[in-house]
Amino acid sequence: MSDPAIAFTVLGAVIALFVWNRLPVEVVALGSAIALFATGILDLQQVFAGFGDPTVIFIASLFVVSEGLDAAGVPAWAGQRLIELAGTDRTRLLVFTMVMVALLTALISVNGAVAALLSMVVVVAIRLNHAPSQLLLPLAFAAHAGSMLALTGTPINVIASDALSDATGQTFGYFEFALVGVPLLIGTMLIAVFLGPRLLPNRTARTVPTDLSQHARTLIKQYQLDEGAFRLSVPPGSTPPTDLAGYPGLTIVGRQPDALVIRADPEVALRFAEEHGFAFLTEPVAEHVAGALMTPDMGVAEVVVSPRSELVGQHVFPGMVTPSGDLVILAVQRKGHDTGPSGSTLAAGDTLLVQGSWEALSRNVDHDPGVLAVDSLETVRRQAVPLGRKAKPAIAVLVGMVLMLALGVTAPAVVGILAAGAMILLRVLSVEQAYRGISWTTVIIVGAMLPLSVALQETGAADTMANGLVNVVGDAGPYALLLGLFVMTATLGQLISNTATALIVIPIGISAAAELDVSVQPVLMAVSVAAAAAFLTPVATPANMMVMGPGGYQFGDYWKFGLPMLLWFGVVSVLVVPIFWSF
Repeated sequence: MSDPAIAFTVLGAVIALFVWNRLPVEVVALGSAIALFATGILDLQQVFAGFGDPTVIFIASLFVVSEGLDAAGVPAWAGQRLIELAGTDRTRLLVFTMVMVALLTALISVNGAVAALLSMVVVVAIRLNHAPSQLLLPLAFAAHAGSMLALTGTPINVIASDALSDATGQTFGYFEFALVGVPLLIGTMLIAVFLGPRLLPNRTARTVPTDLSQHARTLIKQYQLDEGAFRLSVPPGSTPPTDLAGYPGLTIVGRQPDALVIRADPEVALRFAEEHGFAFLTEPVAEHVAGALMTPDMGVAEVVVSPRSELVGQHVFPGMVTPSGDLVILAVQRKGHDTGPSGSTLAAGDTLLVQGSWEALSRNVDHDPGVLAVDSLETVRRQAVPLGRKAKPAIAVLVGMVLMLALGVTAPAVVGILAAGAMILLRVLSVEQAYRGISWTTVIIVGAMLPLSVALQETGAADTMANGLVNVVGDAGPYALLLGLFVMTATLGQLISNTATALIVIPIGISAAAELDVSVQPVLMAVSVAAAAAFLTPVATPANMMVMGPGGYQFGDYWKFGLPMLLWFGVVSVLVVPIFWSF
């Protein structure tokens, strides 16, 4: 069998296995690289060169930067501000939501932006008596359009820019993608506003994502923390005591600048204030409890004592410092009822509300098998306390990265590594969080599929497919070539990973551009637009899958609403792209 025939066979097998969807995509991608080595098409160095490619390094670093922004609460804060600005009007809410998710996508990726706004959009839709199904597909599709606003919007943009560099020595500018991204987003919003009410179903899913943005108020109501609460002024330079053993039932609910919120019987609170020189503040304290309970530095965790826990049989009471020395018990409940200031002997199933720094809570709660957190600490912190104390350094890193990429200071992979390293050095993320933030599926697909792209070019298989495409196009010219590439890319992108699709089609497009003697720039940009047009199936992208359950969508809902979107992306790919990148 000839080398081109082997390359075609491997390509066909990869596409078939991706569509079959019974094997992990990582296994299929790695298997294609091994198959090319086993058949002698590529040597060992070429097979594994993809994992050291600057494209892969840059993509991985972008995931770390995105995770840092998410950990600092930036997307959650942006989403909450969005809801405040949008008001109650459906069209206004829809437009604001789509603009916000598009802007976030340009900076932190499609999946990260959709995940950040998903629960808030669902909760607000239900509050305003709007069907979530009218908002969530537009949310996901606007994220796809937003991925074309900047280089960092999607790994496909990075792949296309690097392919342009290999072919011509030039790259796409950081904001150059916005030349097509803006028209894509505007068209997407117009379709959602005018056609959405007719094409989208009116459904509410049986289950919706948990909204923890008001978690402090939920805990206050559950544990009645505002009953018997007092707010005390703290003189400058004074430090509240940590040993509260002499004040039965007194707990410090939270600290504020120059103030302290406590919960105690009036007599105990009065003695505590007099002995430490604190003064009672007269304004209503209830409104201050939520703000004092959770701050950028301090938080609370609701935990359940698990069976066989070492805590079973121990006597605890509100105000008690835990054995670790860095957490305080605020309340204890059994079967939903408070055990009182004198405390109780713990049994399996009892619920504790503990307070401490977010780091101490994570250290004690997340790693203690004796307790089970009712809600994820990380999720609570990101939603309930957006713009935490690490938000400023995280935003500074993002701004620095964007400026360096826009100005072309150095190679994108170097900029990405510097930004990811800064997130860790500034303690926005731990090393473990950085590893968890990377989408290893994407990294493996890109690293393992790059050898297939190389094989298609080196064996002449890409030239053969390009010749076939050119023959189909005939004398219709370069616009027909863009149309053919769009149809090929968009079709594959509905069935398999759009990243893998781009890696397959890009070498074909480059060869076809050479065959027709036209510039490769519009070809690569058209392929990028087509790869973003993954609208017709829920399996096309993770973002499409994210909204399926909360929106109560069925398979057919995607192609009904996605078809006009796909046609608009086709118009931009074929007719708008050549306006900015001439043949």
